[in-house]
Amino acid sequence: MGERGRLRVLLGAAPGVGKTFTMLEEGQRLLAEGKDVVVGFLETHGRQATARMAEGLPSVPRARVTYRGVEVEEMDLDAVLTRRPEIALVDELAHTNTHADDATGPRHNKRWQDVEELLAAGIDVISTLNIQHIESLNDVVEQITGVPQRETVPDSVLRTADQIELVDLAPQALRDRLTRGVVYPPDRIDAALSNYFRLGNLTALRELTLIWLVDEVDIALQRYREMYGIGATWEARERVVVALTGGPEGETLLRRGARIAARAGGELLAVHVTSQDGLRSGNPAALAMQRALVEQLNGSYHQVAGNDIPAALVEFAKSVNATQLVLGASRRGWLVSALTGRGIGATVVRESGDIDVHMVNIAGAAERWTLPRITGALTRLRRILGFVLALIGGPLLTAALFPFRGPDAVWSIGICYQLLIVVTALVGGLWPALITAVLSGVTIDYYFIEPYSTVHIYQPEHWLALLMSVVAAALVSFIVDRAARRTRIARRAAAESELIQTVAGSVLRGDNAIQALVDRTREALQIPGVRLVRTDAANAGGSGEAGDTVLATAGEPVRDERFTSIPIGETAVLELHGAELHASEQRLLAVITAQLTAAMEFEELSETAKSIEPLAASDRIRGALLSALSHDLRKPLAAATAAIGGIRLAGPQLSEDDREELLATAEESLTSLGALVTDLLDVTRIQAGTLRLHCSPNDPAEPIAAALDELGAGPDRVTLGLNHDGALAMIDPVLLQRALVNLLTNAERHSPVDVPVHVSTSVFGDTVEIRVIDRGPGVEPERHDQIFVPFQRLGDTDNSTGLGLGLALSRGFVESMNGTLTPEATPGGGLTMVITVPRAAAATGTDAGDDTL
Repeated sequence: MGERGRLRVLLGAAPGVGKTFTMLEEGQRLLAEGKDVVVGFLETHGRQATARMAEGLPSVPRARVTYRGVEVEEMDLDAVLTRRPEIALVDELAHTNTHADDATGPRHNKRWQDVEELLAAGIDVISTLNIQHIESLNDVVEQITGVPQRETVPDSVLRTADQIELVDLAPQALRDRLTRGVVYPPDRIDAALSNYFRLGNLTALRELTLIWLVDEVDIALQRYREMYGIGATWEARERVVVALTGGPEGETLLRRGARIAARAGGELLAVHVTSQDGLRSGNPAALAMQRALVEQLNGSYHQVAGNDIPAALVEFAKSVNATQLVLGASRRGWLVSALTGRGIGATVVRESGDIDVHMVNIAGAAERWTLPRITGALTRLRRILGFVLALIGGPLLTAALFPFRGPDAVWSIGICYQLLIVVTALVGGLWPALITAVLSGVTIDYYFIEPYSTVHIYQPEHWLALLMSVVAAALVSFIVDRAARRTRIARRAAAESELIQTVAGSVLRGDNAIQALVDRTREALQIPGVRLVRTDAANAGGSGEAGDTVLATAGEPVRDERFTSIPIGETAVLELHGAELHASEQRLLAVITAQLTAAMEFEELSETAKSIEPLAASDRIRGALLSALSHDLRKPLAAATAAIGGIRLAGPQLSEDDREELLATAEESLTSLGALVTDLLDVTRIQAGTLRLHCSPNDPAEPIAAALDELGAGPDRVTLGLNHDGALAMIDPVLLQRALVNLLTNAERHSPVDVPVHVSTSVFGDTVEIRVIDRGPGVEPERHDQIFVPFQRLGDTDNSTGLGLGLALSRGFVESMNGTLTPEATPGGGLTMVITVPRAAAATGTDAGDDTL
């Protein structure tokens, strides 16, 4: 087996950007350099410039395959392998091969599989691909364009490519190229511009292509650095890492980091370090808000585990090749820093190496908000400092007092050691103080009482002095412990007050109070998870069994032996997961229970109010209907009554011409009255959901023609541009005709006399679109939804035109057929009404390659 060939992929954001032309241009250049280049497969799509660029390039004859009576040309893989060129030009990497009716033909289903075989044979390949055909981006492209892509290339194939080049063209330049007929024939231009090649679609696809390509470059760079063991930072691109603790300072740090990244045109990354045992974590609510802020700032959020925070931060920054690291300044006092050594910031600065570190001083920064526990008076840090002081302070004091030893200095020396005992008690509590007292007594006897270097207590008063030292240490420790306990109780009471104030405000404001209460409960109790479950009264002691509804959750609720259930009213249960409650927390839970009950009652009242809103809306519609009936129905009734009355009173004295005129007036008035009553009945049926439908596959051109016949509209009033290529739509022809009549009537009324209304059709994915385009004054985008409100004319003061139901009825008819009716601004002025209806499944084909619209 020889050396594997090299794959070079020309990537574009959309059809028509020039990938095939660039591939052929590169083939011509390589051929001129004396390389053995052949065209394995080329699809020109009828583009003359592409065909001219292929002239002079050797090509391998294509294989012909008969499929369902149609002859299709595919790449002849065996012929290319037999020809064995240095470089093969293979267009449309994502193409699906066609197999003959007798199952003969290409041995691979996909063209990229053919390319893999060429590469394995040692043949270099240059191919083309659109971003829409990358497997991992398939769903994203479908969301952007509305067109599902059935032909895709696995990401693993692209990652093995030796070279991926971007063939780029600005969206507006591509639309201009499409308008000139360079990309598609004239009969397909309007449909393409109105659907796949919309400016927004092209802009989004271009951005997606650039982002994907940048990520692939980063992956390639990281792979190279790992291959050669390169740990130093390569400043090929600014990457700013912001360290988040879960505290309130995170928002300031993120905005500072975003400004740094924006000035350098770099990338923003946020990272939060948790302990590997999961015991240390930031404020979940704050971290969630900061994560959302990172996404708003076009950054990415990461969470890593590590017990050594500085080391984890530096390791992460180096792993992403970061150039700058932003973190908040330490909030520790100078004494704590002196006793415990360097803080996180200082350690990160020392270990960061080539990474620039920004220490941001946050004036309002504070530790994570939680309710302090009162089970332990002194913190672990203070107890550790007490033992350290006991073990180090004694020898240091002994060394300092040793030169002054003598019979007369014993009592002064004892007072000094007594001071050490008190200081140790103040810092570390009882046990460090007791150890200091015992060690001090032994030290005094050994070094400062004759005979020296012996530990013998001959006099009873020395025993009493040692006992008093121990008692003093115990008393001071007790006082310190009690003061610390009272401090913690005071802090907890203040925190409880803050919590009660917060949740009460949430209930009064009504802004998602239940979720706020659940979040605050988890933060206050420092437990893994909290969940509020609505359950039946009979199961009030249960917790979220099948059929129950979870109203709110915080953290990660997991049932275990410490699962606690608290009833909330008669229909809900508050579940506390992962901790046993202390007696001091019961009062806080009582407050939370009361607030949750009030919040749930508030929510039930809000739901009741929302259920009343449709009734109020119906009353408003009825009022508008009565108002419209009293005005719009009166005119045709009065006209018809007057005409008939005139005929009856005049009798034989009325001339034949006058009689015909009065009868025509009566007929016209009664016809208008019948149309108004029909519209009112249709509105009633639509609102009641009783409108009968008969949807079936139909050509949309038929209801369009019927609507034009009904209106008597000729080419001088309406022009057509039907580009749906015979596609069928699932429609009710009668309802669609009535909707079109309303839209055409409205468009004619607002268009200039000498400018006809234009009606066009097109196919967009699994839908068929009908556009009614006028050149009138148009409607402001913010008022588009208002034109569909019944019984109003949006500034139209011509009360002779009806009840203002035409557009409302049209939307109701279209939506009843599972379609949509949306307004758009017409380029150059005017309004375009777009009817979108489902395409009949039997008419849905599979598009291939760059022809996908």
